[in-house]
Amino acid sequence: MSVSEVSANEAIELLEGDAVLIDVREESEWEAGHAPMASLVPLAQLPDHLDELPRDHLIICACRSGGRSLRAATYLQENGFDVVNLSGGMLAWFAEDLPFESDGDEATIE
Repeated sequence: MSVSEVSANEAIELLEGDAVLIDVREESEWEAGHAPMASLVPLAQLPDHLDELPRDHLIICACRSGGRSLRAATYLQENGFDVVNLSGGMLAWFAEDLPFESDGDEATIE
């Protein structure tokens, strides 16, 4: 069973519903820039946070370019979650000029 992919624009439409966005990048990448509605759950820590993730909402997994998030989405799907992968990751999100912020000065993609 393969994981479905969504574009950045499809993701933002899903987020306007009841989907949730999980960013699986590392904390330093998150601090440089992230979607304001996302939650940070680094890929290596994902198994420790399964109890905190909603089983009644679609989860959109995102990373920098889509590779790590595909691994995360596959893992979540295998554990019974309704999940899709953000195709192109935060690079695609940023390229579409979707909401993006940082904890520092100017939001960037590391």
